[in-house]
Amino acid sequence: SSRVVEVQSQMSERAVELLGLPEDCPCLLLDVGCGSGLSGDYISDEGHYWIGMDISPAMLDVAMEREVEGDLLLADLGHGIPFRPGMFDGCISISAVQWLCNADKKSHSPPKRLYRFFSTLYAALARGSRAVLQLYPENSEQLELITAQAMRAGFTGGMVVDYPNSAKAKKFFLCLFVGVSGTLPKGLGTECADGEEIHQAKFINERTRFRNVKGRSVKKSRDWILEKKERRRRQGKEVRADTKYTGRKRRPHF
Repeated sequence: SSRVVEVQSQMSERAVELLGLPEDCPCLLLDVGCGSGLSGDYISDEGHYWIGMDISPAMLDVAMEREVEGDLLLADLGHGIPFRPGMFDGCISISAVQWLCNADKKSHSPPKRLYRFFSTLYAALARGSRAVLQLYPENSEQLELITAQAMRAGFTGGMVVDYPNSAKAKKFFLCLFVGVSGTLPKGLGTECADGEEIHQAKFINERTRFRNVKGRSVKKSRDWILEKKERRRRQGKEVRADTKYTGRKRRPHF
């Protein structure tokens, strides 16, 4: 559907932006999990060259039919990146890397497959370049597993979270540096109305009080009300000040 294409294109643009490529200098990029080549269209429009990898022959057939400008390779990321060292000026990936967390076969070990992917990717990237991987993690454990294997493979960097306070627009970009540690770019939508910054997502395993099964505060509890008010403040809406009466139960009428 056109909505999916639109979201995909926005994420591709954002990923390329986060790569921080030099101006007016055509680069060779790797698109990991390129699918039908939608990200590639944007890369080509920006004047860069690309090679796309995907595990799905059907998706690559669509890319061929669409006559995309990049070269295409049928491959499983868990087997690693089969290119010579230092070949790419950057790598992007849109919603593909989280699939490496699944063990689809008995022989699959997610940590090993992730490490193989990241270590070969590290080798295939030029020193000083970046990889920006947009992903949909299922939970904080998955994020930690992915990040840990990337760091083990030699990358520095971390997670850039765009629109952290929006259920729909929130996006995770793992922004990785090769050979030099750069400054992590700021996530979009992380400035509050009064210019104060919201700190990037921290992943914690502690149980917070009054949490229900899904990890949200119990509805209508004081915590729930305070969180809701805080969210609305960050969206720049008028919210009453918090007092000791916030979320207090009223006495029943007799």
